[in-house]
Amino acid sequence: MADSEKTVHDVIIVGAGPAALAAAIYTTREDIETLLFERGVPGGLAAVTDKIDNYPGFSEGIEGLTLAAELQKQAERFGAVIEFGEVTSIHDEGKIKRLETTSGDMYAKAVLIATGSDYKKLGIPGEQEFYARGVHYCATCDGAFYRDKRLVVVGGGNSAVQEAIFLTRFTTHIDLLVRSSIKASDVLQRDLQRLVDEGKITVHLGTATDEIIGDPENFVTKVIGTKDGQKVEFKTDGVFVFVGLDPNSQFIKSTSIKCDDIGFILTDEHLRTSMPGVFAAGDIRSGATMQIASAAGEGATAALKLREFLEARPHPVQN
Repeated sequence: MADSEKTVHDVIIVGAGPAALAAAIYTTREDIETLLFERGVPGGLAAVTDKIDNYPGFSEGIEGLTLAAELQKQAERFGAVIEFGEVTSIHDEGKIKRLETTSGDMYAKAVLIATGSDYKKLGIPGEQEFYARGVHYCATCDGAFYRDKRLVVVGGGNSAVQEAIFLTRFTTHIDLLVRSSIKASDVLQRDLQRLVDEGKITVHLGTATDEIIGDPENFVTKVIGTKDGQKVEFKTDGVFVFVGLDPNSQFIKSTSIKCDDIGFILTDEHLRTSMPGVFAAGDIRSGATMQIASAAGEGATAALKLREFLEARPHPVQN
């Protein structure tokens, strides 16, 4: 297909989380035509977070779904277009980038990768077998199914503690299994201690999670762990896992875009990747702080760098 026959977008943003939506707000306000390609839910992990307390401007906090919806509406008000589907690869074809997608090939003068990250899995027996039948990764999505039930939560970071606190509004008791020590913020640790004192949560430090057991015809019944070299069991109706994040970068593994050993995208100080004309921002970027506020800030920075790149192009592609 000749270049003159292609629809070439100014910018295609892969993803529609906080970094992507913030970038789209900036690009579209400057009349840079922008298409976002999202495979899941606009807002990313922020959209499935019960309450966000550390995003500037909301003194009482804000529900993640509400923040995501407001970011989406703001970007769309300026002209951003969100299309749902999946990008499977990106190719450098000189003046334009070709994106293989589930809707066919798409073309752009510049690309921003802002696909964020996803919940890391434990990789233990029973985890995959009982997914959605007692094993979950989103308390906001699935917590209400466990009203008056007993739960196990795995993890000791901010997400694990925050989600365990949220789940206490439904459950009778939570066993929090922490491999080493609690690494959550001081504020969350104080809230956690209050619930421990009230008997709603029991914290098990130095406890590895080894296996999830259940009735093959039904749901999870218990979790097997190890503490001080001894096997321990926790009867439960469900397991919520919050042990970190994995990058959503599988679609670039066959490209020339360089990543770190884990899979997060390497960028320079201008958020440029190793493929000319392709930028990265937010949680997908190596060295990111994994905070919604900083993701939005990186999105704004990326938009400015995209504008500079487009203005510097010596021979713009004609749509």
